[in-house]
Amino acid sequence: MSSAVVITDVAVATMMPGAVPYGLISDAAIVIDGDRIVWVGPATDCPAMQGAVRQGFDGRLVTPALIDCHTHIVHGGDRAREFELRLNGATYEEVARAGGGIVSTVAATRAASEAMLLHQALDRVDRLIAEGVSTIEIKSGYGLDTDTELKMLRVAREVGRQRAATIVTSFLAAHAVPSGMDADDYIDNVCLPTLVRAQAEGLVDAVDGFCEGIAFSPAQIERVFAKAAALGLPVKLHAEQLSWLGGAALAARHAALSADHLEYATADDAALMAQAGTVAVILPGAFYTLRETQAPPIAAFRAAGVPMAVATDWNPGSSPMGSILLAMNMACTLFRLTPEEALAGTTRHAARALGLSDRGVIAPGLRADLAIWDVAQPAELSYRIGVNPLHRRIYGGAL
Repeated sequence: MSSAVVITDVAVATMMPGAVPYGLISDAAIVIDGDRIVWVGPATDCPAMQGAVRQGFDGRLVTPALIDCHTHIVHGGDRAREFELRLNGATYEEVARAGGGIVSTVAATRAASEAMLLHQALDRVDRLIAEGVSTIEIKSGYGLDTDTELKMLRVAREVGRQRAATIVTSFLAAHAVPSGMDADDYIDNVCLPTLVRAQAEGLVDAVDGFCEGIAFSPAQIERVFAKAAALGLPVKLHAEQLSWLGGAALAARHAALSADHLEYATADDAALMAQAGTVAVILPGAFYTLRETQAPPIAAFRAAGVPMAVATDWNPGSSPMGSILLAMNMACTLFRLTPEEALAGTTRHAARALGLSDRGVIAPGLRADLAIWDVAQPAELSYRIGVNPLHRRIYGGAL
């Protein structure tokens, strides 16, 4: 008896690049066997599948399941009080003196048990799953000491065991300089030894860093990247968010999977990233929350052929945003991405930003991670604000 499932009476946005927007097939069928797609195309051409289960979806739209390729959802505490202080006119220094900023999140994350961090992270992951997300990147970086960085990564791995979602971990100990430490000493005596331990324990899929005047210089990040290369780990980078320091070029030199934020990146950076195959991850939530005015060079990325991903950057400080659909809308309204670019950014290009070649489009041989939507056209996914039209998520072929 066949184990195949045939999905019928759907429109399918395959997200395969080509002449047809969204790779759209208006009257389509998809054949799934196990956790893989084995066929997709016009319903009239669907192969006979004797014994297969057939399920119709009343003309709904199917897309690849969404991918959130940049999050910080394992963390303790919140920064609502800091938000309130800023809105009441407090300066950055005043907020810091009141215990705000990353220092407060580090303290809360260090104090939280693994059980508490897991409980909170599962709630956040459930909210993303409810919007059709199947794959989520989770970073460390709110520990800034060995024990807490490893604790965060263990929690991220446990999230993947407890939920029907793929969790990809990024080691981000090079996120900030702990109070009272020199940046170089921190890199040498905390960050790099912790990376070695995390890799030995199987907790790391990629290595990230924050290259910025308030964090680490390109030379310091280069040392982190060198260790990552020695351990056989891919890299990515928070780059050019608040100023231009050459982080995007550094990421390109190291063939980084992605460079993220990029508000101050240049056309030259775009050319280098295109040559290296580095994805630009666009994070409108942080731009919005920080009330920035310098937008990423979207036109330069387009002209150079840099793939653009879109993500929530869900974190307690600069982007407390738990909606990938809102991130897509913001990418369009704030940065003028097209709805097709926004959907590609949360499917095909997001998969590439995580180094995953088995998802992000609907094609034979790839994972059957799908989202079925109560919409008439793909643009609705970016058009509506505060509306979740998900009808059903299929993860690994499971209906």
